[in-house]
Amino acid sequence: MKVITINPVTRIEGHANVRINLDDQNNISSAHFQVVELRGFEKFLIGSAIEEAPRITPRICGICPTSHHLAAAKACDQIFGVTPPETGEKLRELLMMGQFIHSHSLHFFMLAAPDFLVGHDAPAAERSIVGLVKKAPDLAKKAIEVRKFGQRLTEAIGAKPIHPSTCIPGGVSYPLSEEKRTELLDMAKRSLEIASEGWDTAKTVLEQTDLGFGAVKTGFMGISNNDKFSAYKGPVCITGENGENSGSFSGEDYLNYIEEYSEDWSYLKFSRLKSQEYYRVGPLARLNIVKEMGTPLADEALSEYRNTFGTFTQTTLAYNLARYIELLSCCEKAVDLLSDSSVCGMDTRTMTESIVNRRGVGIVEAPRGTLIHDYSVDEKGFITKCNLIVATCQNNYAMDRGVEDVAKKVIENGVLTESAANKIEMVIRAYDPCISCATHAIGKMPISIEINRANNKFKPE
Repeated sequence: MKVITINPVTRIEGHANVRINLDDQNNISSAHFQVVELRGFEKFLIGSAIEEAPRITPRICGICPTSHHLAAAKACDQIFGVTPPETGEKLRELLMMGQFIHSHSLHFFMLAAPDFLVGHDAPAAERSIVGLVKKAPDLAKKAIEVRKFGQRLTEAIGAKPIHPSTCIPGGVSYPLSEEKRTELLDMAKRSLEIASEGWDTAKTVLEQTDLGFGAVKTGFMGISNNDKFSAYKGPVCITGENGENSGSFSGEDYLNYIEEYSEDWSYLKFSRLKSQEYYRVGPLARLNIVKEMGTPLADEALSEYRNTFGTFTQTTLAYNLARYIELLSCCEKAVDLLSDSSVCGMDTRTMTESIVNRRGVGIVEAPRGTLIHDYSVDEKGFITKCNLIVATCQNNYAMDRGVEDVAKKVIENGVLTESAANKIEMVIRAYDPCISCATHAIGKMPISIEINRANNKFKPE
C-alpha cells in the first residue's frame, strides 16, 4: 500500500489520523478517520466517590471542561436525589454560557475562519491565526476579546478559567458577588456588541459553502427546551434524515435509543441509533432541531441562515455558521442572566444527605454536541460503572464518511496536494472534533493523513 502522510493537520483540538487506501489503479478504495490513542477515564473513575466526578472529569479536556463538569454534577444531583435551587441553576447555566462563548469564538475565528477569510487555497503559512491577524487585525483582536470574556465568566462562576470546580451535588458551592456581576455584565455587553458587528463578516461563509462538501445523510440529535436552543435544560430530541421526529429522551432512557460500537481502525467509539441509523450532534444538529434560538439577534441571524439552507439541512460546512449563531445567542443569554440581580442570591445549593439512587445520568449540550455522563454507584456512593458518550464519538461516522467523500473528489492519480489535504481537513474541522474528549487520550501530533496502496508499502518523507 502507498502511504502518504500529512504531518500535522492543523487547527483541530486533539490528535488523529486519516487513512486513505488506494487500489492498484490509484483509485480510492476506502478512507477512514482514525484515532489511535487511548487513556480511558471511564476505567479509572471506578472506585472514586461519586461527588469526585465533577472534579475529575473536567481534566478530560482543557477546551470543554465545563461541559464535563456540569454533566457530572447533574448526574450527582440524580444520585443524591436533589434539585438545585433557582440561583444555583442560573449560575450553572451562566457557567455553560462562558464555555460556549470561549469555545465557539475560538473555533470560528481561530480554527475555521482562516479557510474562509484568508482562503482555503492560500499557502499553509498564511492559512492560520497568524495569517488572519495580518489580513484582519481588528477582527482578530475583537475575537480574542470575546474569547477572553468567556474565560473570565468561567473563572468567576467556576473558580478557575480551565477545569472549573464549583458545581457540586445540589448546585454551586458559592454565590456570585454583586461587584463581580456588574463587572461581568459590562464585559458581556461588549462581547455581544462585537459578536453582533461580526455577523456581517461571519455570514460571508454562506457564499463559500459548498452544499455537497463532505456530504453525508444522517439524522440529528440535540437538546431543545420548548423548541428553543438550550445547552443545559430540556429533553434530547432526535430527528430522522428527512427531519421527521424520531423520539426524545431525558435521562437513563437514552439507552433505548443509542448504542455504541467499535471499528478495528480506531480507539474512538462510534454511536448510532438502535434502528441502525446514524445521526450527528453539535451546532448544525441543534439548529436543525429547534424552531428558534430564543434571543432576538440570534433569531435574526437564524432567519438569514435558513434563507440559504432551509429549516433542515445536511450541509456539513453549515456547521461553521451555525456555530456563530449560537455564539450570538450565548452572548445575549449571558447579558440577560447577568442583568438579573437574583443571580447573586445566596441560596445556591440544596444540601445532600445520602445516596438516593444507585444510578445517575447527566446530559448537557457541549459546544460540539450532546454529552452524556452515566454513573452507577454502590451503597456508599463509590462509582462502580461509568460511561461517557461525547459529541465527537457521535459525529465519528459522519466525519469518517465525509473524509472519504472529499478524498475521492480532490485526490487524483494518488497525488495529495497541499490544497487537497486542506480540503480533507476542512470537513473534519467543520465538526470541531475534540479528540481528547472522545478518546480521553493524549497524542504526539494533531493529525496525519495517510494514503495506502495495495501491494506497495510506500511512505514518503
